[in-house]
Amino acid sequence: MQVMSSNSDGLFRILADPTRRLILDLLAERGPLSVGQLASEFPDLVASGISKHLMGLRAGGVVSATRRGRQQIYRLEPDVLAAGLAPWIAKYEQYWSAALERLRDLAQEGRVKDELTSRKNVRRKRLK
Repeated sequence: MQVMSSNSDGLFRILADPTRRLILDLLAERGPLSVGQLASEFPDLVASGISKHLMGLRAGGVVSATRRGRQQIYRLEPDVLAAGLAPWIAKYEQYWSAALERLRDLAQEGRVKDELTSRKNVRRKRLK
């Protein structure tokens, strides 16, 4: 099960559909689910419509299915999803990594200021 790791276009086509994204969200939040369980979350769609979306997700490798009796149980394949998105995300990481570093520095500065303030308060209490 491999998404085109060198080319994220296929994965983005899969993720372009809001129903497919919601299916992935449900699988991420709740773990493995059957078609029936997924279909119950989409009252405006028939189970065969959900099955069609699941086939697309399976073809892209972002979900897998196992048979349990008469049911197909679907589960998210997070490693495949991450591998498919990683090359694209890496191109843009430079735009937010500096901002995240600044945020970390500000948070650490805030901790230092809080620590200094609490030390001053302790000293004041001792002097009273």
